Amino acid sequence: MYPKFIITIDGVLKFGNVFLHKELLPQGHSTCYGGGLWKIDHARSCIILYGRSFDFGLPDLDRIQRVDCEGPGGLGYLIFFERHFGEETILEPVWPKI
Repeated sequence: MYPKFIITIDGVLKFGNVFLHKELLPQGHSTCYGGGLWKIDHARSCIILYGRSFDFGLPDLDRIQRVDCEGPGGLGYLIFFERHFGEETILEPVWPKI
């Protein structure tokens, strides 16, 4: 199981520990606005999104309308995207939207 996320067609940033991104799709859905992997950085009180989904591609972060509060989304941490793997000093703000 791996820490993965997707952005559903309804604009929900959804987290889970799954083998495949498609396991995070809501029932009846067959696609989403991309996905990737996530990790929690407790030292900086944030969640870092990175990578992409092999099934659905890069996440379209502009499509996020809300964050699913189950799992790490319920921590209330700021959420960032690490566009270039390994460069945690360059993080793009994702949530809350500015």
